[in-house]
Amino acid sequence: MTQTLQAKEINLRYLIDNFGIQLVFDDQFFREWQEDLLEISDLDKQLLDKVKTGYFNLLNYPPLLEDVVRMAIIDPILFIGDFYLVPLYIKAEEPIEITDEDEEIIIKGKIDTLVLKDQFWVMVIESKQAEYSIERGLAQILAYMLGNPHPNQPSFGMISSGGEFIFVKLVKGNPTYYALSKGFLIRNPGNELYDVLRILKRLAQLVSV
Repeated sequence: MTQTLQAKEINLRYLIDNFGIQLVFDDQFFREWQEDLLEISDLDKQLLDKVKTGYFNLLNYPPLLEDVVRMAIIDPILFIGDFYLVPLYIKAEEPIEITDEDEEIIIKGKIDTLVLKDQFWVMVIESKQAEYSIERGLAQILAYMLGNPHPNQPSFGMISSGGEFIFVKLVKGNPTYYALSKGFLIRNPGNELYDVLRILKRLAQLVSV
């Protein structure tokens, strides 16, 4: 009998047991977030400085709900990075569906933002969840990435709580492997949003080829 589950109910252990995903610690597996990053302009940096300032203003008016984080943090970054311009595009609330190898389990869900040819996923989580832990969204975004309709190509994702960002790479196969970037924190000295935008641009370049 086929079992249907919602992606938001899935945890990492479930994906390991039923889809055989494995975390890779080899630095060579996910070099895309570190190498050949694109430069950003002084204007980009000025705008990202405003985004960072806006984040600290948001902290004075908790809680940081998902819609607020998207409007004040994620959407401006995507705008600055020209993700709304051809050949890039954004879909909101995109439904996905994946099945295990025996087709006995179906996982359904909707990701908040789907970017670029179904290979690049951007996910926002509410910072109140899991005590501001970015890990809260990892299993869910991996489930969405398993639904990549281009299984022969790697897929990439970004999870953000507004104050923290992490990038994900997944390569489907037998087994399926995934790896994570380091975490980027708005609260750190300087402005790590510069690096976030550089990485976004680089990954967008890769999946646009």
